[in-house]
Order: sequence, then structure tokens, then C-alpha cells
Amino acid sequence: MTPPVPPPAHPSFREAFRYWLKLGFISFGGPAGQIAIMHQELVEKRRWISERRFLHALNYCMVLPGPEAQQLAIYIGWLLHRTWGGVVAGTLFVLPSLFILAGLTYAYLAFGDLTLVKGIFNGIKPAVVAIVVFAAWRIGTRALRNRLLWGFAAASFFAIFTLKIPFPYIVLGAGILGFVGGRLRPELFRIGGGHGAADRDYGPALIDDDTPLPSHVRHSHAHLLKLLAAGFALWAAAMAALPDGTLTDMGALFTKAALITFGGAYAALPYVYQSGVEHYHWLTGAQMIDGLALGEATPGPLIMVVAFVGFVGAWTKEIFGPDMLFLAGFAGAAVATFFTFLPGFVFILAGGPLVESTHGDLKFTAPLTGITAAVVGVIVNLAVFFGWHVLWPRATEAAPFAGPFEWFYALIAVAAFIALWRYKQDILRVIAGCAAVGLAHTFLGT
Repeated sequence: MTPPVPPPAHPSFREAFRYWLKLGFISFGGPAGQIAIMHQELVEKRRWISERRFLHALNYCMVLPGPEAQQLAIYIGWLLHRTWGGVVAGTLFVLPSLFILAGLTYAYLAFGDLTLVKGIFNGIKPAVVAIVVFAAWRIGTRALRNRLLWGFAAASFFAIFTLKIPFPYIVLGAGILGFVGGRLRPELFRIGGGHGAADRDYGPALIDDDTPLPSHVRHSHAHLLKLLAAGFALWAAAMAALPDGTLTDMGALFTKAALITFGGAYAALPYVYQSGVEHYHWLTGAQMIDGLALGEATPGPLIMVVAFVGFVGAWTKEIFGPDMLFLAGFAGAAVATFFTFLPGFVFILAGGPLVESTHGDLKFTAPLTGITAAVVGVIVNLAVFFGWHVLWPRATEAAPFAGPFEWFYALIAVAAFIALWRYKQDILRVIAGCAAVGLAHTFLGT
């Protein structure tokens, strides 16, 4: 008889630090790809957290404004190493992206020749399509455990793809239906996987389904008030420290953007575009599109495109004079990043204890089970959106299949999916391989 597998040892703060730093450099693929990377590493390989606890945390992050993948990293870092663990996890999730995007934006503005970068992106973009499709498959096979939940996923795809219903309304509707369904048919809405399933697939986790709550995750009104006060004081101090003018405008704009990003970055981009391009004239519409391409092809949340907007805006306005353009641009990118992501830390660190106290309560988990099923449909829609832009790059909504079909990029996407699904390849290796292929194809074609 095989002896039971023991749960893993609690990781040291240094070990967790190294993982969160690595994640910051490999978190390609938008939220779906980033969540898939974390699930593969934290649930399946390291077993730091169980499937149920992972999904429970993810569902909470899904209903918040802001980038859910980064907030999920904060949540798990907080569970493992208290408040500083969450701060480090969330910061390292975006910090590499800030420096990478700032460097690429500088090259974009200073030299204007992005042949090398475009070549790399041409390979990464179809890989991103494969990563998102793979994420939909992985999450769907775990979350859609019966026909009713498959119906939730199909309905959410139809709602967002065909009816163009905003994501927040889909979340709200799925949550309400999940609540009602949990009352009428509770057996269909219990969070799936189960302890036994987790044992068969991955073994017992450090933070398992029945792990008692440690003291730091128990709700306290005094602790909640202290966190809210600290978050507001940090925001107010940062705003007060900014010189009047462009940077102050950026602080205000990106704070508002952070609070309306229900449903991901695409919900906030129209507001950022309207303000940055039409109101403040920090950049042009064409530059905004280029920035979105850079944001999609670099690690970190897609909302990191705000760093591009901040960099270009501060550079264009020459806030430190014509001889300090890079410093001005980096200051703008840093301000945009800080004010966009600060609210997410407050939401998770303040609300996490309340959420942890409900992970066994069907009244709370049934709506979140419905939301998870609906999110699968939304991820499929994201895969279709990315695939359409990559495979028909000249298409428009008026002419959805205009221009040639990019067979080469389709082959890259298929090969990347097979590598992930059939051969269980590491996502970083797949991205690196596709980037190399895209670079070679671009230079051979020029």
C-alpha cells in the first residue's frame, strides 16, 4: 500500500519572493494565461494551495475592479506570509512589466524602429492565443462539472460575444442565478474538485480545503479600519507629493480608472483613451493602439498599458525639460502604475478575511460557482478576440474577415497549444520558442 503523500513544507519568505519575482517575468497571456500559470505552479506542482481555496480566492478577485490575476497573487501571498507577503506578491507581479514596458516605450519614442521588437511580438501573439485557449480548457474541465454549469458558460459567451453585454452585468447575473440555484439545487453548485479529487490529482496542499484559518486571516473590525485608513493615507500622501500639472492629472485619472475596471482592462481602456488622447492630449490615437500592442505582448496585466500612456504623456509634455525626457517618461509610467494598482492591494488585504470566513458556506460559494462557470465563457470570448486580431490583422468590425488569413501565425498558435496540452511544456519555454520563431520569420521576410 502506497503511503499517503504529506503536504509540502511551508515556503520561506525568500522562496516565495523568488517565485513571485519569476511570475512577474513570465506572466504573459492576459488574466486567463496568468491564472493558468499560477494554477499550474501553485496548485499542481508546489501544492501551496488547494484547488477549492484557489478558486474561492479567484472568484472574489473576479468581482472586484482591477486586474484579477494580480489581485489573486496578492491574496495567495497574504495567505502564506501575512500582509507583507501580499504586498510583495502584488508588487513583483507588476514591477518587471513596468521596467520592460518603460524600456520598450523609450525605444519606441527615441528610435521608432521596432523591427526587432515587432518580430518578437509576432511570435508571442499567436502563443498568447494558445495560452488563453489552454486556460479556458483547463479551467473549464474543472469548473463545468454538470450540464447546468456548461449552460452558464455558453450563455455568458453568447451574452458577451453576440449581445455585447458588459462583463459586470454577466458577473451579476451569474451570481444571482448561482445564489438561487444554490437554494434550489445545492448539489449542483458546490465548489468542485473536492478533497478526494485533489488528493488523486495533486496530493494534499499546504493550504488545503480543511486547513484551519491562521490568526492573520480572521476578520477584525479594528484591523479592517486600520488597513482602509492606511490605504487612503498612502494615496493622499502620494497625491500631495506630486507636483501640480501633468503628474497630478495622471494620479487622479488613473485612480478613477482603477475603480472602473470591472471586467478587465478593456472596460477601462475607452476611458483612458478618451482622457489621455482627447482631453489631455498626452498621446495620439495611433500611439494608443501601439501601446495596447506593447501591453498585450509584455508580461503583467494588460492594464499595464497605462504605464505606456504615462510614459508617453510625461515625455510629450517634457515635464522635466527637453534634456530629461527619459526621466520624465519613467516618472509618468511609475505614477500611472502606482495609482492604478494601489486600490487592488486595499481590496484584497481588507476584504480577504471576510472572504476566507466563507469558503465553506454554500450561501457564499454557490454564487461564486456560477460566476466561475460564466467566466469560462468570457475566457473563450477573449480567445476568439485575440485569435481574430492575430489571424486577420487587417479585419475590422465592418469587415470581420478582410485581408489575408495569417496561416503562419495560425500554425504557431496550434503548435503552442499542442506543446502546452499534449506535451505539458512550461509556458515560459513555449513563449520563448514562439518569440524566436516570430523573430526569424520577420527578418527572413524583410
